[in-house]
Amino acid sequence: MVFDKFKRMMGRDDDISPDFIEIDLEQEKSDSKILIKTFVLKVYEDINPILNALREGYTIAVIDIRTLKSKDVIELKRAISKIKKTVEALDGKIAGFGENTVIATPSKVFDIQKGAEAPEAPKSDEIERF
Repeated sequence: MVFDKFKRMMGRDDDISPDFIEIDLEQEKSDSKILIKTFVLKVYEDINPILNALREGYTIAVIDIRTLKSKDVIELKRAISKIKKTVEALDGKIAGFGENTVIATPSKVFDIQKGAEAPEAPKSDEIERF
């Protein structure tokens, strides 16, 4: 074929692998691990490393918002809104814990539960006496 002649002219044999490989994008790593990483929001621009880590899909971001909250509440709302939109686009989860902490997760995380759901304590008349 014409391509065979072209390959010979370029010095390529059939033994050499092609310059490209096929990648299955649907296949996920089965041995992938999740990294929990802490971030501190001091200024609005501090969201960029957070967003990059979340886009990779293997990082749970624990974000301390205390500093930006004390400086500029409007910038804080803008930053949280941007993080929230990105997390929703990635099918992740976001939740606030306490006054100064936000947790954002990738899509691999099933859910974020606040507090432990403890079973109800038995009532005093239900306790058996020995």
